[in-house]
Amino acid sequence: MDLDDLDTPSLVIDLNTLERNIGEMAAVARGAGVGLRPHTKTHKSPEIARMQLDAGATGITVAKLGEADVMADAGLDDLLIAFPLVGERKLERLRELLERARVRVSLDAVEVAEGVGRVGKELGRDVPVLVEVDTGLHRMGREAGDPSARLAVDIAGVPGVEVVGLLTHAGHAYRAGDPEELRTIATREAVDVLDTAERCEREGLSIREISVGSTPTARVAATVHGVTEIRPGTYVFNDVQQMRLGIATEESCAVRVLATVVARPTAERFLIDGGTKSFSSDGGDGPPFPGRGVVAGRPDLVLDFMSEEHGVGHLVGDAELRIGERLEVLPLHVCSTVNLFDVAFGIRSRVVEREIAIAARGKVQ
Repeated sequence: MDLDDLDTPSLVIDLNTLERNIGEMAAVARGAGVGLRPHTKTHKSPEIARMQLDAGATGITVAKLGEADVMADAGLDDLLIAFPLVGERKLERLRELLERARVRVSLDAVEVAEGVGRVGKELGRDVPVLVEVDTGLHRMGREAGDPSARLAVDIAGVPGVEVVGLLTHAGHAYRAGDPEELRTIATREAVDVLDTAERCEREGLSIREISVGSTPTARVAATVHGVTEIRPGTYVFNDVQQMRLGIATEESCAVRVLATVVARPTAERFLIDGGTKSFSSDGGDGPPFPGRGVVAGRPDLVLDFMSEEHGVGHLVGDAELRIGERLEVLPLHVCSTVNLFDVAFGIRSRVVEREIAIAARGKVQ
């Protein structure tokens, strides 16, 4: 099947770009001597996770138990759940998962550790946990340094869990104003967690794993001595957010949403058949890539806003566009865009080579 034969809107993955992106990050990890545990919430596909493992990843990261179940069902059994598990139903599902996969969990509270510890005691073995440290995002975790070290020591005293490491996510890197600020955030992310680990050691708690690194920070953080693992996710596909940060280009973005021009109500305006049910509504627009997505190869087209099924844009200068033309749009935020589709089409040289199931789509529990 040719790309032109696909109905729209469709999620399309350029396989050459995907393979190159996977190989490049694997090489970063190998060169730095650290483990690579990519976050699969970006692609939600066991098939792509297997490609990452085959390229050298040491395990995978998931956001929710539902994603973990999908990956374990596919035989991928070295999992980090990078989200606290709270409530009896979650703990029951964790118990079931631990009976068929190697699982570690991140958390940032003694109360959460106590629940996980009960599962460990029931199974007769300690559940490995990583304590999350706040290195500037101000989302999960206590402040780096003594506050996080004291928390890690307290959690280590909970029966049924074993503190194997510290974890952080410097998501504020997405707000970096220039490459130098991004490098500073990436370095600080690693240094702050390592400092926390040293404080844990002084309290008698040995820390084996230092897990850091989003896609924007992984390449730098991996080079900081003492880091043992990086967890980038978006790098497999890249998106406009990564382009704005200067760490991706249009050519290194593997995913496009294929859409059709369905209306030209004025000389300046056009509409496509994809709106917020085909494109993520998060990820701000702004220079140097204005609009709600980047139309590949068409800087003379700007997507201004989206409703549920309509994408509305305008033409720049003397641009021409006809009803029925098909556009390839790079999403602002690829992770939440992928979650809107059941299947992606893997293409090579505009030929559809295979369908890729987004098997963990909607697995938010």
